[in-house]
Amino acid sequence: MLHAEIEISSFLKARRAALDPADLGLPGGVNRRRVRGLRREEVAQLAGISVDYYTRIEQGRAPAISDSVLDAIARALRLSDGEVTYLRNIAVPRRRVAADCCGVPGTGQTVRPEIQQLLDAMESTVPALVIGRGLDILAWNTLGGRVAFDLEALAPDRRNTALLVFLDPVARALHPDWEAKAVEVVGNLRADSGRHPDDPRICEVVNELLVRSTDFRRIWETQSVHECLRGTKRILHPHVGELQVTFESFRLSTDPDQALVTYTAPRGSETERRLRELARAGGPAAAARPAQVASAGAA
Repeated sequence: MLHAEIEISSFLKARRAALDPADLGLPGGVNRRRVRGLRREEVAQLAGISVDYYTRIEQGRAPAISDSVLDAIARALRLSDGEVTYLRNIAVPRRRVAADCCGVPGTGQTVRPEIQQLLDAMESTVPALVIGRGLDILAWNTLGGRVAFDLEALAPDRRNTALLVFLDPVARALHPDWEAKAVEVVGNLRADSGRHPDDPRICEVVNELLVRSTDFRRIWETQSVHECLRGTKRILHPHVGELQVTFESFRLSTDPDQALVTYTAPRGSETERRLRELARAGGPAAAARPAQVASAGAA
C-alpha cells in the first residue's frame, strides 16, 4: 500500500524544496536557511492558512481538507495541473474512492472485444497498445507488439511499461533518450498511484522497482508527477533501425483506467517505411489477444 500520509508528506516537502524564495518575493537569506526552498510558515503565509493547519496537512493529520484550501496550497507551491490532481487524490481519500469506477482493486484488468477489434484494424500500419492501471500493457496489435519489446515473448506479469524500462536489459539500447523516457514513465506511474493508492498491482510494481532499480528509486524520490499523454520518441529497433514516432494516448470513455496508445509517422517518411517492413517481418503474425493481468500477486 502507498500510504496517503507518507505520500502527501513527501510530495509537499519536495515541492517546497523545489521553489526559490527569491522568485516568490520572499527574503533570500541563504545563510539563514537550513534547508532548500520554502519553510512551512512561508507556504502557510502564501496560502493564507495557519502554520499549524498547514503542518497538519503536510504530516497527513488533517482528515478533511476543503477544495479552497487545496487550491490555495497549489497556488502557493506553483503546482502544475497534473500535480494539483495528484495532490487532490492523495489528500482527499474519500473523494478518491468515490470517483473510482472500476470495481474492487485487484480483481484483474480486461480489454473489451470491441477495443481489440480496433487494434486489429490498425495492425498493418499503426502500432497500438492498451495501457491499464499501473502501466500494465493489456492488449496490442501486431505492430504494437513488435515496435519495441517483444510483448508476446513476455510473461503476462512482465508486460508492464515501468518494469520493462527499468529492468529489461535491452531497454537502454531501445531508447537512446532513456533518461527522458524513465522520467516520463515515473511521472505517469506516480499520477496513477495517486488515483489508486491502494491498488495491489500498482503497489507491487512500485515496490519491486524501489528494491531492484536505483535509477527508479532516484527518480521516484523527486516526487515528479507528470502524465505524458502525447509527444515524440526515438526507438532504435534491432531489426529495422531507428524509428522516430509520434505517440498519442486516448482515455477510453467506458474504461477510464485504460488508454489506447498509438504510434504514427509522417506519410512517406523513412520511419513509415520501416514500420511497414516491421509489419511484414516474420510473416502474417496474428495480433495478440487481450491479456488479463492479475492485479495482485502476479509475480
